[in-house]
Amino acid sequence: QVQLVESGGGLVQPGGSLTLSCAASGSISGIYSMGWYRQAPGKERELVATIRSDDSTNYGDSVKGRFTISRDNAKNTVGLQMNSLKPEDTALYYCKADQWASRIKTYWGQGTQVTVSS
Repeated sequence: QVQLVESGGGLVQPGGSLTLSCAASGSISGIYSMGWYRQAPGKERELVATIRSDDSTNYGDSVKGRFTISRDNAKNTVGLQMNSLKPEDTALYYCKADQWASRIKTYWGQGTQVTVSS
């Protein structure tokens, strides 16, 4: 089992920046991808960014050029640097990990709230 704990959420003004962090623990061997998804009230959960063990990345169209994902394999953490934040970025941000353990398993954190407002 893998446990994911997010941190770094909070309130920020439009145009501001915020950094999120996710720490993975437990049976972490075989994790080949980690990333961030977000869900706003009344909306479906959507891709923010993912990063694989080879450092290849994938970003949602709405955050390209503004957000940057990073990974520290030694410390089993993934970060998300969010710049030029907009009110529409307001959501609960979830950390996700994909693991190969005989079959592919997906784990989710509990989420951290990001609110962009004046």
